[in-house]
Amino acid sequence: MTIVNSTKRLSYLQAIVEAQREEMRRDENVILMGEDIAVYGAQTLFDEFDAKRLRNTPISENSFVGVGVGAALTGLRPIVDLTIASFCYLASDQIINQAAKLRFMTGGQLSVPLVVRTSTFYNNRTAAQHADRPYPLFMNAPGLKVVAPATASDAKGLLKSAVRDDDPVVMFEDINLWNKKEEVSLDEDALVPIGKAAVKREGSDVTIVSIAGCLPHALKAAEMLAEEGIDAEVVDLRTIVPLDRDTILASVAKTGRLIIADNSHSVGSVASEIAAVVSEEAFASLKGPIRRVTAPQVHVPYNGALEKRLFASPEKIVAAAKSFN
Repeated sequence: MTIVNSTKRLSYLQAIVEAQREEMRRDENVILMGEDIAVYGAQTLFDEFDAKRLRNTPISENSFVGVGVGAALTGLRPIVDLTIASFCYLASDQIINQAAKLRFMTGGQLSVPLVVRTSTFYNNRTAAQHADRPYPLFMNAPGLKVVAPATASDAKGLLKSAVRDDDPVVMFEDINLWNKKEEVSLDEDALVPIGKAAVKREGSDVTIVSIAGCLPHALKAAEMLAEEGIDAEVVDLRTIVPLDRDTILASVAKTGRLIIADNSHSVGSVASEIAAVVSEEAFASLKGPIRRVTAPQVHVPYNGALEKRLFASPEKIVAAAKSFN
């Protein structure tokens, strides 16, 4: 039964679990597999669904993502949980070379309705081999859709849209957001469209485009700037591929100034692509150079104090805004 116009306060991770539950109830072809899925939030699903639809996998990412691709080709709709985003490297052959290309290589005869869930484990003292934010890698692979929600509602709505999509979708979560709570719709058909950004705060002086877990910092920076008479507009990208150019370009046309907050590395980042798009398509609107607030091109240290200095913060975003003066 669909519950309309009702909400419940859920954390980001709880919202993801509820999205999985609702989609598994709606469609018996939806299955969930991954590493330690009974540990990372999905415990209650084992009380409702049998083992045929819930599979704890070995620590063999390339293998079980390959199983997910094969299952999708036979008509199932797998959600494959890689847990940690750095593990995407191990599964990249199946994601990029198989899932992303099979529709093209078969002239549209095959589709791969696969969702790969993975979380960026930065700012958590997991060190260099577990703390990457590799979404730019998958942005460069035609055939994939890539989403990076920053709120519980968007995590639920985007995951549900991804499950219903007939093409492979990689969903990057953020461990720093897992415990963040808000009111989330209980409407089982409340979807967030893939490919549509959201203006989280309207403003007229500067546009701050936020990617993934940068959103809380961008909103806080906007509050700090408002105290100094600078009216910032905050755009939450939500979807990396396809990129919502229209929302970004409309905001820049209004403000004339652009800051992009992105916790991936500065070289070849999502911020780099957005900067290129705006430079090519809205150069005449710009009143100053585009500013990127990104992680430097270094590995993530184990030391927590050093690690936190790498990533976006309200103070860094405010400093970028003030640099326009």
